[in-house]
Amino acid sequence: MKLVETWVKASFLKGASLLLLSECAQDISPDVCKRLAEGRMVLTTCPEVENAEMIMGKLAAILTCSNPSDLTVLTMEGSPHCLALHAAANEALFITKAKVPLSHFVILEGKVMEVSSESVRVARYLHLVQKCIQKCPDILKDLNRHSLEHRCR
Repeated sequence: MKLVETWVKASFLKGASLLLLSECAQDISPDVCKRLAEGRMVLTTCPEVENAEMIMGKLAAILTCSNPSDLTVLTMEGSPHCLALHAAANEALFITKAKVPLSHFVILEGKVMEVSSESVRVARYLHLVQKCIQKCPDILKDLNRHSLEHRCR
């Protein structure tokens, strides 16, 4: 079900365990998505197509009106658009002050990995990312393995 086309007071959202899923993840890693979707109400979206602020506002309205039991975000690792879904979920919780447990997961090379809300927050502050690189320059070796745009230089 598409997030932006879902009524925020729909009965199936009330108290539900929610999975916010990037549209592309379903096509790229259907087995991973199916596994994480088990027992959850799945809402899909793509910030490349739908405005990230609209996504955040919709999530905030769902958190306020339907009081879900928890929220999980699952996206593709390395996608700048998918990163916006994680940021939108963090922002929606911040704005609403909802006490809903939030989990962030990314899919990398067919495997699912959990990342913290703090990682999502740090990703928004490039000067902090720069500090991380300076303190741990070996991380650039991992980046070289995963980042195609880095290989094109």
